[in-house]
Amino acid sequence: MCTENECCLHRTGIFDSDPTVMPKATELKKELQKLVRLIVDDVDYRTETIDQARDTLCALKELKTKKRSLSLKLHETVSCPEEFKCPLSKELMRDPVILASGQTFDRPYIQRWLKAGNRTCPRTQQVLSHTILTPNHLIREMISQWCRSQGIELPNSVQYINEEGITEADRDHFLSLLKKMSATLPDQTEAAKELRLLTKRMPSFRALFGESHDAIPQLLSPLSESKCENGINPNLQEDVITTLLNLSIHDNNKKLVAETPMVIPLLMDALRSGTIETRSNAAAALFTLSALDSNKEVIGKSGALKPLIDLLDEGHQSAMKDVASAIFNLCITHENKARAVRDGGVSVILKKIMDGVHVDELLAILAMLSTNHRAVEEIGDLGGVSCMLRIIRESTCDRNKENCIAILHTICLSDRTKWKAMREEESTHGTISKLAQDGTARAKRKATGILERLKRTVNLTHTA
Repeated sequence: MCTENECCLHRTGIFDSDPTVMPKATELKKELQKLVRLIVDDVDYRTETIDQARDTLCALKELKTKKRSLSLKLHETVSCPEEFKCPLSKELMRDPVILASGQTFDRPYIQRWLKAGNRTCPRTQQVLSHTILTPNHLIREMISQWCRSQGIELPNSVQYINEEGITEADRDHFLSLLKKMSATLPDQTEAAKELRLLTKRMPSFRALFGESHDAIPQLLSPLSESKCENGINPNLQEDVITTLLNLSIHDNNKKLVAETPMVIPLLMDALRSGTIETRSNAAAALFTLSALDSNKEVIGKSGALKPLIDLLDEGHQSAMKDVASAIFNLCITHENKARAVRDGGVSVILKKIMDGVHVDELLAILAMLSTNHRAVEEIGDLGGVSCMLRIIRESTCDRNKENCIAILHTICLSDRTKWKAMREEESTHGTISKLAQDGTARAKRKATGILERLKRTVNLTHTA
């Protein structure tokens, strides 16, 4: 038989779910969905993605099997002092934090307010200079003392978790790890490895880096210091760069990460040196960050395309997909197309295509670059016309044929000297005509445009 307090707890839903488990489980499920989608949708998925999915499943299983008890007498049974109530929830605060305005709120409620895009204090309407939340230890202690005097047991810092899945103990541990990044090399190595694992397994840990402007510089400090002294420890570099990749996956971090001054230069250094996993993860980080248009410009201006193209040229199989993805994303902007062409991208990409290396991804990049006049000239001069025609003739992939004919169409419009090769191909194999009949809608348009242009030149020749 339930006591009066237990009945109150049941009525208010306290026992409906364990507050320390549900937010983390939700985060893990979202992450698992994302990883499974990558595995299912991508034919050439990475083995690391499978590992991440397995780790996420293991973490979810741990949460499912954890059994914790929580006893909490609600403030409904006792009159709670107003100064201990959150202005937003009107309930007893369990994790009081101070906003930039100086007002104190319960962490999950003010986080929800900020996450909705609000940048003013909900109490004073003051515009916030920043969104960093500072724990109010004094109020927390006063609330704890009051709860003890009333016989109320609040969840401790390990039990209480906010809507992002972070406990106060998690946050303290996170700060202690960042502090170690400025200590001795063994401490740095240990802390970097743990941060890498935490940001990989627990998506909520990635959000912690957005709470302080100093967190990312602290993470990267061993790399910038080692660069100036005796060189970088390769294992430390790999763990730090991979942590940077992990936290960049969090959408709210992308702008902050890319605009932290030391990030892009250190990623460029990692592209040039270190283990192949370090170089691959540096490329993956640039790809992830370039999802934001503003970041594309920041990354392009920094000169990151050159080391990406150099790494592509080296041809490490495990790094190729990440490098190609980063180059593709960056070259969506006109300015970065010009930079990629200037940095030798056309010759490197065309050579890889001719060698049959990652043809699908690289053809997509080459088609994008072909809107640049200098790129068109290089493709023509380097034997690109015969290569594109051969792929159209032999490939079974509609997307590859479409990209090839788009490139040929651009060349046809700008370089009359290449018309002869196209006419000969059409006369011998009917390659372009077949695509005009059987290709994708875009491929048909491009192929028909080439055929009409070639036909007009033949007619003009006969007339003359």
